Amino acid sequence: MSFSLAELMVCAASRIFDDDGEVLVTGIGLLPRLAASLAMSSSNPDIMMTDSQSFMLARPNPVSGLEGHGGQANENWMGFARIFDNVWSGHRHALVGPSQIDRFGQSNISALGGSYQAPKVQLLGVGGFPCNSISHDNSFFVPAHSRRVFVEGECDVVCSIGYNPGRLPRGYKLSDIDIRNVITDLCVMDFQGPEHQMRVISLHPGVTLEEVRDKTGFELAVADSLSVTPPPTTQQLTLLAELDPGDLRARQLKGNPPGERSTKEGAV
Repeated sequence: MSFSLAELMVCAASRIFDDDGEVLVTGIGLLPRLAASLAMSSSNPDIMMTDSQSFMLARPNPVSGLEGHGGQANENWMGFARIFDNVWSGHRHALVGPSQIDRFGQSNISALGGSYQAPKVQLLGVGGFPCNSISHDNSFFVPAHSRRVFVEGECDVVCSIGYNPGRLPRGYKLSDIDIRNVITDLCVMDFQGPEHQMRVISLHPGVTLEEVRDKTGFELAVADSLSVTPPPTTQQLTLLAELDPGDLRARQLKGNPPGERSTKEGAV
């Protein structure tokens, strides 16, 4: 059974929602959205998801092939007021894609290089990252694992809280922070290493631990039971075809590489 790297990553990301129960799930970007939709369609039907406008859905909308929101499975109204009720109460899990992540799990989507007043590259700004990171569970999705993303020092701009004792808000403890998983094109990681150190828990097929370490700007812990990331099942691939009939997932990673690393040209 053949599958793409994008499909492998989506299926790996979908598993982070398996035990969440009835929480609002938000996937920022096409592949994270597909991961959340796949989980809602299979492993965790209790997930709450919106149409990104004003309704909560009983069934996730496809990410492609839609001409409008007519005929969608509206379950209830879900305007901004109710969104923030979920955010502030902690009943949400967001899967987001930062531009930088440091060893503490702090992330950056604001600016790169230079100074805060005069950065070399201006990005989005901090957006909802500060509020999200102190209010509910968060996970990261990284399409290209490199030292430019997993930086050696702190992020150029710290947009979200991590396991850094020196930056905890007043009244917060490290145990109040919940960064679940990091899914990249090389591996899956969590923060269950010593003192919340980022830890590799599975390698994608054909990827070596040495490659992951070489492309990370800080030291990583490794799970005692380090495994190979499971390939997508036939059911998952069928659901992905229904959730993305236009196959937009094939355009998200350069060259749409296969999920089995050993089939790549030049693989060792």
